[in-house]
Amino acid sequence: MHRSRTPIQGWSFVMQGQSEAGIEQMRQGLTALQTTDAKRALPYYRALLAEGYGAVGQTDEGLRVLAEAFAAVATTAERRWEAELYRLQGELLLRAAGRKQKAEETPETCFRQALEVARHQRAKSLELRSAISLARLWQRQGKRAEARALLEPVYGWFTEGFDTADLQEAKALLEALTHELGN
Repeated sequence: MHRSRTPIQGWSFVMQGQSEAGIEQMRQGLTALQTTDAKRALPYYRALLAEGYGAVGQTDEGLRVLAEAFAAVATTAERRWEAELYRLQGELLLRAAGRKQKAEETPETCFRQALEVARHQRAKSLELRSAISLARLWQRQGKRAEARALLEPVYGWFTEGFDTADLQEAKALLEALTHELGN
């Protein structure tokens, strides 16, 4: 089996409800990858593992893995997934209710950082994911108009791929925000 497939397969197991086996497979895959020349891919695979931990309610473990991913970004200068790392950090912080947070580590700060990085990199898919996360947070905070104003132009940039999960989620969120605003 190709080593880089192991973390991806593990992630898919977690997303299908096979959390223990999936988490273990991702951890084994990461261990194997650390001994190869694939170190530049580690931020991506750690993002998958952090998302897996979040999916099974292990937010502290997910945040620990993200700290490792940010350290890998710093040492490898591999920044392709940096926006997603910030977005996942915000999502995990949201789930970690009652956890003491530093002012620079609020979910909103993380989502804004994710947006900034994605925009700087012109990574529209990652910008969309970050905008969805921030818009959902603002929706919960009653900032519906701001949420819609943020998400509409990002969603409007896309001209195809409307059957993808991210674009379907963005469309549903925009429709909910429009309904809540009475427009």
